[in-house]
Amino acid sequence: MEGVAGLGLGHLLVFAFLFCFAAYMVGPVITDVTMGALCPGRDECSLAIYLTGLQQAVTGLGALVLTPVVGNLSDRYGRKALLALPATASIVPLGILAYGRTRGYFYAYYITKTLTATVCEGSMMCLSLAYVADRVPEARRAAAFGVFSGVCTAGFVASTVAARFLPVSSTCQVAAVAAVVTAVYMKAFLQETDGGASSCSCDEEASQPLCIPSSSSSEELSPKLPPLRKAPSLSEMAALLTSSSTFSRAAVITFLHGLGDAGLQNTLLYFLKAKFHYSKNQYANLLLIIGITGSFSQLTVMPLLVPKLGEQKLLIIALTASCGHAFLYSIAWSFWVPYLAASCVILSMLVTPCIRSIISNKVGPLEQGMVQGCITGISSTANVISPLIFTPLTAWCLSEATPFYLKGFSLACAGFATLVALATSISMRSAEVQRADRK
Repeated sequence: MEGVAGLGLGHLLVFAFLFCFAAYMVGPVITDVTMGALCPGRDECSLAIYLTGLQQAVTGLGALVLTPVVGNLSDRYGRKALLALPATASIVPLGILAYGRTRGYFYAYYITKTLTATVCEGSMMCLSLAYVADRVPEARRAAAFGVFSGVCTAGFVASTVAARFLPVSSTCQVAAVAAVVTAVYMKAFLQETDGGASSCSCDEEASQPLCIPSSSSSEELSPKLPPLRKAPSLSEMAALLTSSSTFSRAAVITFLHGLGDAGLQNTLLYFLKAKFHYSKNQYANLLLIIGITGSFSQLTVMPLLVPKLGEQKLLIIALTASCGHAFLYSIAWSFWVPYLAASCVILSMLVTPCIRSIISNKVGPLEQGMVQGCITGISSTANVISPLIFTPLTAWCLSEATPFYLKGFSLACAGFATLVALATSISMRSAEVQRADRK
């Protein structure tokens, strides 16, 4: 940690902690705020579920479109200049929520949050990681990324602890103040990077080939595309993903897991509210377990298990835990069962890092950005589609119109999507073993 801070990342890490602290603090209370504004005195509200799903879909679609644009602008105008955009935009919705939480104020918060989240949620992480890449040598970059992710998770945990012990009104006010402090701190202390305002011309960058020729011995492991002078098109990215069974299966796993995971996150809190009458404190306890367990998993468990098991076996284990995670939520019979289900995060959190590592090992250094971008795009697409499926399904399951009593049916469907991803991961492992044997 000290070594990373010595590379000039200290102020960025403080900024990331403050940003996540402000952004995630309203998470445990927003369900109660939404229900109180739209359906006061009720534990079930279809309107709240639909609005949450719509917000997730619009935010995901906006982030999918705007994040690459913001990233490209940061190459020309600097990382700090563009980081000011999410840091400043996040203040507005939190300020509205701090001022009032009646129906009118809630709708004002909802609209501004939906619009600003298209810029804030994806671009903050994108620009911060680009800042890290500008500052840190390649040999130490992976460790720096891990430290940055750990600091973001620490901000999430700290905000959840604060929300657990503060009343709703104070929680919103503290979040708004923290957002202002974040923007001021970033403006005052964060230094621009040389890489962020690169002096090289765009023509020079565009003239570099996307893929370099490879020897015949490595063609199977690293499928190549013809050299490109511009960003790859959708057809070219599809050609890369279909050129290898590993890429194809990784894309399917990413989409299905993203579909199920987004559906679970989008509907879980409303399910708990309807079935077990969860309030702010119970939400905070649950999110606290998820945050601490996820942080421990990424920083400790994965480095220990990957050398012993390998990414593919660990991916299967993680997807199995993710399935159990969703199914256990869906059949929860008591208020303490969701806490038990949340402990599965210690393994299910490893799905995405395993997929990223698998595809990263199959391509050369000049193809990393494109392949990782493809996987990110597939995940974002799943985040857009998921609320279109799970929002009406959850509203129907929690209503009195269902012909059967299973309020967690939509959560079980999310688990089934992950189950298909698990089956795909098993077939991917078999294909890799067979190919290794042939060699």
